[in-house]
Amino acid sequence: MFITVQDFTGVYAEQPFMQELRAAAETNKSVRWLDCTKIVGTDCYCDDDAIKEINELIDNAEGRNRTESNSIIENSGNSANVPAIHFFDNGNYHYMSKLWTDRVQEPFTLIVFDHHPDMQPPRFGGILSCGGWVKEVLDHNKFIQNAVIIGVKDELVGTVREELSQSDEASILDKVTFIKESELYRLPGQTRNDGIANSIQTSWQPWSRHLEPASLYISIDKDALAPAYAATNWDQGSLTLDALKECITALITGRKILGIDICGERAHDFEGNEHHTVQEADSLNSELNRELVEFLQKIYASS
Repeated sequence: MFITVQDFTGVYAEQPFMQELRAAAETNKSVRWLDCTKIVGTDCYCDDDAIKEINELIDNAEGRNRTESNSIIENSGNSANVPAIHFFDNGNYHYMSKLWTDRVQEPFTLIVFDHHPDMQPPRFGGILSCGGWVKEVLDHNKFIQNAVIIGVKDELVGTVREELSQSDEASILDKVTFIKESELYRLPGQTRNDGIANSIQTSWQPWSRHLEPASLYISIDKDALAPAYAATNWDQGSLTLDALKECITALITGRKILGIDICGERAHDFEGNEHHTVQEADSLNSELNRELVEFLQKIYASS
């Protein structure tokens, strides 16, 4: 699998695993490190100039590596599209999933793990934001069929539904399945995080039978995880890492994966909180990123 890291704030500097990826990018053409720290207009909101600059940076990187990438695919014995993992800093940059899905050229379903719905109507003249990027994808991407947002804080689902149902955009809700945080554990006799994939499949089943074709794009904001597993810059949910893995494994079975995004690092100016010191946060996130990459590579290789 190809890995692209977009460093917006410098937060990866204190994560040993991410620094391993940075070193690997010097010689390994399946790993790309994109320095986005000097691009202005990117924090929470991404203006048009920043979007253009980011896309040019990605295009240039892909252009430089195209020959080597083709060689990697050929040598792997798989001529199909190889899904890529994209890291892009903390949750303020989750809108990058909109820019990455803009590059998809076939029908797909968007799977989002997030403690927030990211479905806010556009503000400030329609500028792309971390809080509204899912709605932007649904509004403007001609290939998206449906979106499934998993682990959302219960009260935020109600807020989004109310806001959109009272507008002329209520129809967009027909393309979205919210699986609220509380619904992850609702099966009879089920304890927290036990059989969580079955809960998701049960919640998803009435809608999923209409899924055609079976291609998924997965976007993970680590704030869906409990603080024991990640240190992020937004309030967090209650998923365990094992539960997240179980969810992903269940959802991708028999389906094509087009890409996997990962964000949710600590804030660059984080000074510690009731859960973690700065050093603990960096160590925790580094190991989580390593484990996610190893897990994703393993399940892709076995698919």
